[in-house]
Amino acid sequence: MAEVDPRLAANRAVSLPALLASRECRQARQQAWLARHSCTLLVLTLVVPGPIKDSALTRGIFNLGWRALRRLLAEQGWPCLQAETLALSTGCEGYLALPVDALRVKDCAMQLEVRRPIGRLWDIDVLDSQGRILSRRDIGLPERRCLLCSRPAKLCARQRRHGGDELLNEMERMLNDALSAD
Repeated sequence: MAEVDPRLAANRAVSLPALLASRECRQARQQAWLARHSCTLLVLTLVVPGPIKDSALTRGIFNLGWRALRRLLAEQGWPCLQAETLALSTGCEGYLALPVDALRVKDCAMQLEVRRPIGRLWDIDVLDSQGRILSRRDIGLPERRCLLCSRPAKLCARQRRHGGDELLNEMERMLNDALSAD
């Protein structure tokens, strides 16, 4: 279950069409994994504001999430049928095929996001064997809050309430705090 090398980050802006195409590719990958394994699929991506989705900063945050997920599997004693990380210019992606109840996986994954401040930057999707994505609402959690204020994150993003530099500085602070605590 390899991590991604921060030194090899693309460090370039990604266009909206490229981001949309990457989402379609991710959905196709998810469907292929589900067809191959017929079990719960956990997918790790990041919540990254701005046009640069692959940088040393984002790869560092991704690697912390990937390590946390590997520890979770070991702590829970969950077998893993297949694991893979992809380092893409549109952002890193991590896939885990788990023969474990999807609601249990989602609950444990969300506890990772909630327990650690850096977890706020992890986007951990859990799909059941039929391909249904379980939401935070499915396990009783509220929607994500903004990194900088208490408003709903979707609202701040839509209204462009905070500048990109301000958000990236907060992400870097969160990564540094997480690394010093690890």
